[in-house]
Amino acid sequence: MKIAIISDIHGNLEALKATLEDIKRKKVDKIYCLGDIIAKGIHPKECIQLIREHCGVVIQGNTDEYFSKEHFLEEKAEIEAKRIQWNQSLISKEDRAYLLNLPFCHEFYLSGRLVRLFHATPKVNNKAIINQDMPYIKYEMFEPTENTISNQVADVVIYGHIHHQYMDKIYNKTLINVGSVGNSFDAIRNPKKDGNVLETTCANYVIIKGEEESKTQGEISFEFVRVPYEIEKELEEEKINIEAENYRYELQNGMYRNMDKINENFRKIGIDTNQI
Repeated sequence: MKIAIISDIHGNLEALKATLEDIKRKKVDKIYCLGDIIAKGIHPKECIQLIREHCGVVIQGNTDEYFSKEHFLEEKAEIEAKRIQWNQSLISKEDRAYLLNLPFCHEFYLSGRLVRLFHATPKVNNKAIINQDMPYIKYEMFEPTENTISNQVADVVIYGHIHHQYMDKIYNKTLINVGSVGNSFDAIRNPKKDGNVLETTCANYVIIKGEEESKTQGEISFEFVRVPYEIEKELEEEKINIEAENYRYELQNGMYRNMDKINENFRKIGIDTNQI
């Protein structure tokens, strides 16, 4: 059984179409989505439709929840109120209801491993756990919570949210981030050391392969995939995007719009990004 796991589309239709075409070429059996279908790009409605057509499992991401629920806009800062109104204007009430009713978590057995999927952490859908975090923090990603389906400690955890692909092995367990289909970036950047930005700006996803629903230990594999897509075509209609400048910057440079925030998060765990 080959299962493609995608995440963080963020309204990027060209990236999603290229990803789905690549998955089809690879003869994958199932597609699971870890959320954040909407926000940032101008094609959330089209992306929701494609996800609903192609994905057997869809998990709720933080942007799916945040931009679909009701807000007291008068309590928001002006720019944030505009972001909420604009994102909600691009999707229907039916779309919002669909996103608000998506599950938090999904679990299944693959070649004897309990695989747990969620968007960000087993507790909340909007906290960033990064590759550089300490092992004791990463171990919490495997533990059950009130939001998980079972009360077992997982063997394999696969998540999204941070838009950065990686795999780590700790305590005989496997932690994987699938990266982002529509908004990929690297957190550690240095103009003197950076390679080709096209290595980052591709649409990212992961394929896992094994014996589905088997509790007997067997062969399992993980394939990290990066698919080029037409970034400029995605940006053709950017003038109608209230976040056009930031969106263009992120897609073309593979960098988050607010690197000061990224660097501050690194400083909290003792990493000086000016020295790496």
